[in-house]
This record gives sequence, structure tokens and C-alpha cells, in this order.
Amino acid sequence: MNKLLIRLLISSLSVFFAAWILGEGVQLNGFLGAVAVAIILAILNYTIKPLLIVFTIPATLFTFGLFLFVINALVIMLADYFFSGFAVANFWYALLFSLLVSFISSLLRNLGEEPNQYKG
Repeated sequence: MNKLLIRLLISSLSVFFAAWILGEGVQLNGFLGAVAVAIILAILNYTIKPLLIVFTIPATLFTFGLFLFVINALVIMLADYFFSGFAVANFWYALLFSLLVSFISSLLRNLGEEPNQYKG
């Protein structure tokens, strides 16, 4: 349960900061809106995203995996559709938002880990 709450906090902070960085391209109703978006994205990533990946395997293979960025942007736009406290201006902002959320999440996750020290 602790890990789940930490992951939710990291995702919420990532959504909040990414929306703040992108300014007018992504509108968010406060931090509670970021928590709601993080939960919606988790649900969509668990249910819809795998189906999209399976249906678009040829496009993903043809683009050497770059089409997965498009799928991520589409999932962000679906979250925009489902939650009125979150608005993305267009596909390109959704793509940038997706990249920023991933980058910020990985930074925040790595802050909590101890450095890997090689002892030979």
C-alpha cells in the first residue's frame, strides 16, 4: 500500500509540473486535478493502452517503436476527454506532455533510490 501511494504521489507531481511547464497548452485544476489525472492515466494505461499497442503492432514495427509515442499522446487525449478538470490543446501538446510526465516521473523515482555502488 505504501508503494502504491508513493507511485500515485510521484505521478501526480509529474502531471502537475508538466502541466505547469507547458502553460496554456495543458490546463489543470490544481493538485487534486493532477491526482485525478494520474489515477485516470493509470487506469487507461492498464486497460486501453495494451489494446492499442496490440492493434498497432505493424505501425510500431514499421516505425521502430516510435509509434508508441503516438499511443501515449492518444491516451493523454483520452484522459482529457474523461476528466473535465484537465484540458490539452492539441495532439502536439499531448505528445510533449507525455514526454515531460515520463521524464519527470523517472527523475522523481530516481531521487528516492540509493546510488548503485559497484564493489569489485
